[in-house]
Amino acid sequence: MRKTSAGQSSQKGSPLWRRRLSLAVLCAGSVLFASALVLDGRTSALPADAATAAAPPPAGPPPAAAQEAGGDFSRFTHTNDNHARLPCLLCHQRTDNAARPRRPGHTPCAGCHTQQFAEPASPICTICHTSPPSPALKGFPPLRTFNVRFDHATHTRGTARAACATCHKPARRGVALSIPSGTAAHATCFQCHTPRAQGASGRDISSCGTCHRLGRYARTPETAPAYGVNFSHAAHTSKRLGCAECHTVRAGQPQRRQVTSPSPLMHHASKGAQSCMTCHDNKRAFGGDDFNDCTRCHRGDAWRF
Repeated sequence: MRKTSAGQSSQKGSPLWRRRLSLAVLCAGSVLFASALVLDGRTSALPADAATAAAPPPAGPPPAAAQEAGGDFSRFTHTNDNHARLPCLLCHQRTDNAARPRRPGHTPCAGCHTQQFAEPASPICTICHTSPPSPALKGFPPLRTFNVRFDHATHTRGTARAACATCHKPARRGVALSIPSGTAAHATCFQCHTPRAQGASGRDISSCGTCHRLGRYARTPETAPAYGVNFSHAAHTSKRLGCAECHTVRAGQPQRRQVTSPSPLMHHASKGAQSCMTCHDNKRAFGGDDFNDCTRCHRGDAWRF
């Protein structure tokens, strides 16, 4: 009877032992799972650079080595992903106010393109040299892949305040005013944007990226509808009229709409709009219904209605 009772007790105790073991395994698994969640939460809460540092490095070659592996090395593009990440002053160092940008030389390029520069007949040499290995250089390429960003509001207020005549010079015997463009515009901009120059906030304003961004370049035209009615800036500035008499700077507008212009109409201007009639009202200047004055603006082929 005792043996039977002991056997029965052994059979009844076996399921209890198994349940206790299962419970212990379940608890251990829950602890491990919770720890994994906490660790994952801490990693996702890290800043981008710290999270990247915590993660294992990605497989594959670095960007420079990947770029060395293929591609057309006979032409240079700023739009290349690896080139676009580089600071402008790494390649175009400014030591003076020369209007034409300086070529980078071999050092910045060879830092990534070691394999290409190790080959004397590499296509990369033809980017700058006319007939490698001759040292003769090609002319500096024109502006194609960059636009030009200029904000009139920034340049006409605060410590950066500049007169319109600083950038806009008389053209066509004083009738028009020039708009800086191309490499020649550097000579105008570099009056203030000297090497290592800083803005009011301490930001560097000597680098190419201050004014240029990747994108299509569109030349701002120097023509205006007012010239069709024989309007002349010289004739008006000789009367000691300032630019603000006719033009207003509007902040936040696209580049070609940052400065307003009067409507070049005398007889059909919209009511309330600034136009020739704003001044030529037979009080401040000639105008009104006296048609003897018509030829003072409308001459020959310039007659417009």
